[in-house]
Amino acid sequence: MGLGKPGRNVVITGGAVLGAVGAVALATAALGAIGFTSSGIAAGSFAAKMMSSAAIANGGGVASGSLVAILQSAGAAGLSETAVMVVGSIGGTIGAGVVATVDWLSRICQRRKEEKKMEITNVIIAGIAAVSLITWLKSK
Repeated sequence: MGLGKPGRNVVITGGAVLGAVGAVALATAALGAIGFTSSGIAAGSFAAKMMSSAAIANGGGVASGSLVAILQSAGAAGLSETAVMVVGSIGGTIGAGVVATVDWLSRICQRRKEEKKMEITNVIIAGIAAVSLITWLKSK
């Protein structure tokens, strides 16, 4: 049997917390993985290609406030409080949504299982009733 409403709320809240923490950790790791590191943009990385494209498009330099500048700042100094809140909120929403969806699907499957048991029980009862009726009719 599934969780009651209070239990579901606790589990969904847990999914939100894990989603938020996971999203912030993943965002930080992803920045480093694509080349936005604490020591600058890694040579030959995706970040280096982004920087090159941005510099070419901007006439030789990377514009202040551009995506490359923001990502490099986050890679060098870590995510800002605002970025942590935004990324955490998105991750928390996704985490809660995934857990709520899994719970909903689980309850649907449980209901179908219970309906199937009732169908089988009804067939067995109908079979017993039919055999009893035939036996009674033969005895008359």
